[in-house]
Amino acid sequence: MAEIELKTAPADYRFPTTNQSRHCFTRYVEFHRCVAAKGDDASECEKFAKFYRSLCPGEWVDRWNEQRENGIFPGPL
Repeated sequence: MAEIELKTAPADYRFPTTNQSRHCFTRYVEFHRCVAAKGDDASECEKFAKFYRSLCPGEWVDRWNEQRENGIFPGPL
């Protein structure tokens, strides 16, 4: 049986505390900025997607996606 390797986002000096909510939000914004700059199929953006998916609760991501679709997302995209 193959080994399963679980990973999360690497440590980031900008977020030294244990509360990772800001780290989650920043990685989400970085992913969408990357996609906006390089296109939907850009492989270099995938690392940001993996980071925010491992850090952020699904409910937050769903809400942010809905806000982006409605043009009311509070972040700097």
